[in-house]
Amino acid sequence: MPKAPEQIELDQAWIGAEELPVHFANAFTGTPGPNAIFLNIGSQVPPEITSQDDLERLREKGYIPVKPIVRIALSPGGLDELIEALKTVRSNHRKLVKELEGPQS
Repeated sequence: MPKAPEQIELDQAWIGAEELPVHFANAFTGTPGPNAIFLNIGSQVPPEITSQDDLERLREKGYIPVKPIVRIALSPGGLDELIEALKTVRSNHRKLVKELEGPQS
């Protein structure tokens, strides 16, 4: 009978991530599928409205465009891992901001 493969835990090293472009993202949507969750991440710039005509044109158009940045598919477990990673990053960011603000008088 074949022997089961040995499981080992290794750290991850993100090689080259700092070389990738950074995109501002402020628009997010997701669609559940039978085996994956599809996430769309994009950037939306508020329209410039300087007149009543601009406002009317926007109303006629009926939407504000979102520029897609990335579309990814995650397994349900991968989505759970992403959620946990985002919670950790948010917590670390809050701690950093408090440290940078220093003691409040």
